[in-house]
Amino acid sequence: MLVDLQKVPAEGQVLDRAVSPSKLRFEATEFSLAGNVVFEGRLVKIDGDAYRLRGRVHVGVVVPCSRCLESFETEISEKLDLMYLPESRNVAPEGEVDRGLGDDEISVSFYRDHQIDLAHMVLEQIVLALPMKPVCTEDCRGLCPECGSNRNVEPCACVRDDVDPRWDSLKSLL
Repeated sequence: MLVDLQKVPAEGQVLDRAVSPSKLRFEATEFSLAGNVVFEGRLVKIDGDAYRLRGRVHVGVVVPCSRCLESFETEISEKLDLMYLPESRNVAPEGEVDRGLGDDEISVSFYRDHQIDLAHMVLEQIVLALPMKPVCTEDCRGLCPECGSNRNVEPCACVRDDVDPRWDSLKSLL
């Protein structure tokens, strides 16, 4: 999904694409794509060799629940507003060793050979939008820490004795 920047008209270019997962160079094992990735956006030349890409990425992903480990599908619909600069401008100012990124630099990406790889950008946005701790339902009961059974499917008969023996002497006070 390469965009040739030399062919972008002065008024900008609409980039509405639906791409099947097989067309993306996708190798993640933590999640899978549930269908086509839909990208709707507009690429505009801002100044000289700088471009701005605004749009939205929408896709269904299958992820494991962080409580019960069962896979479930969730939707990702992420707005984006990116600035693209040539790779040659990706250098630190002279004398500067290491510094953090400013707010205006976080949304900057770089292109090479007058081309932007939309596939790379789309996958990057999907990974950034994934939930940190996905749960299949808000009331997911998770796995039993003793026997490992899924407590959403069947209750287990495990008896948990989580009392630290150092606190046993306090029981006599009750």
